[in-house]
Amino acid sequence: MPHLRLVEPHEATGALREEYDAAIGRAGKVYNIVKAMSLNAGVLRRSMDLYRAIMFGPSPLGRIERELLAVVVSRANDCHY
Repeated sequence: MPHLRLVEPHEATGALREEYDAAIGRAGKVYNIVKAMSLNAGVLRRSMDLYRAIMFGPSPLGRIERELLAVVVSRANDCHY
């Protein structure tokens, strides 16, 4: 099985530290899906920008519908986060 090095919050510095602080502000912790992008803070930032646009940007779907779709897709992909 492949191994991906994850940068833990206590190891983060610079731009990654800023992204982790934002994650903690949103969720109270840094989830592994965020840590999976920790080796490239720029990619992580752009991924979070995309997430915010999808979940909070203008859309005919309401917040509850968006969350429900995210849960259904995660379940279909056998994701546990």
